[in-house]
Amino acid sequence: MRNYLEFEKEIKNLEEKVENLKSPYGSDGISEVDTNEIKKTQNEIEKKLKETYSNLNSWQKTLVARHEDRPKAIHYINKIFSNFTILSGDRFFGDDKSVIAGFALINNKSVLVIGQEKGEDLNSRIERNFGMMKPEGYRKCIRLMNLADKFQIPVITFIDTPGAYPGVGAEQRGQASSIANSIECCMSLRVPNISIIIGEGGSGGAIALASSNKVIMLENSIYSVISPEGCASILWRDPSKSLQAAEAMKLTAKDLLALGIIDEIIEEPLGGAHRDTETTVNEVKNSIIRNLNYFENFSNEEVYEHRKTKFLKIGRDKGFIKSSNLDHKGLSYKMPFNLKINRHLSENKYVYLGISLAILVGIIAIFN
Repeated sequence: MRNYLEFEKEIKNLEEKVENLKSPYGSDGISEVDTNEIKKTQNEIEKKLKETYSNLNSWQKTLVARHEDRPKAIHYINKIFSNFTILSGDRFFGDDKSVIAGFALINNKSVLVIGQEKGEDLNSRIERNFGMMKPEGYRKCIRLMNLADKFQIPVITFIDTPGAYPGVGAEQRGQASSIANSIECCMSLRVPNISIIIGEGGSGGAIALASSNKVIMLENSIYSVISPEGCASILWRDPSKSLQAAEAMKLTAKDLLALGIIDEIIEEPLGGAHRDTETTVNEVKNSIIRNLNYFENFSNEEVYEHRKTKFLKIGRDKGFIKSSNLDHKGLSYKMPFNLKINRHLSENKYVYLGISLAILVGIIAIFN
């Protein structure tokens, strides 16, 4: 049975009408199926889907990102990769079921696959802790990422979490330091890492695994430092202002691409990824293969510098670039042209003032 969101009521009514029309058993017994009416209603559904999904606000996209029918990490892993071998445990405390990790093949290339898994039904969601990772989950990922780095194997991560688990036990076992160590590990890898945000990318729980060379988002996914409800509760003391908070936070894929936070958006089928999972899986697979091929000829140092520069330039027009000085191995800041002009004029304003006065005096002398 398909689940519908609040703003999909009209779509739900139309689809229920189609189901009733397809049934030959009406109130008057067996009747002929009206194929013309079915086709007409299906066209109405498609038109309504286009109208609705082309005008989603930030809060509605948040609801789509959380849709319970939306394909989860395990679905992508099973469909995209072959010979997936699960590896468990952090070698300190235990295993975290909210994250699935292991080595697999894609186009006969070895990759490490990590996926935050929310679960498909109530029992699996409880077992998976609704995708909220604990310290042992991050330590497991760090252990496997270091292993992948040692054997020169790229890392693919699927992000789908409301945030890291905030329980007392998790805090006692070092939740904050585990997240920080995971970010440090992602940033220090000498192999390409690619992150795909397939649903929610919430808080440090997401960025701990999304500090990657390429951060890719599905069209209706979200990525933010806090949930809209949490933001509204803190800023306005009113969770009902979630729409206002969602708009202010710029958490949609389109906003984040414009800000340079992410690198690519994967378009979803009409009505969201949950309406056509096969098409979505194929698009995600093509994106992964394309990005892996992009880094094919990068050296370890170039992969590292690519990731470093990507994050350093966030919030800057051009950011930092590799120094052209062969004796200097660090990064240098590339100043935008307009700022160079302003700086030059500011530093030499008295020189230009003197030149201007001299020209003015010369012009006056000529006409006198």
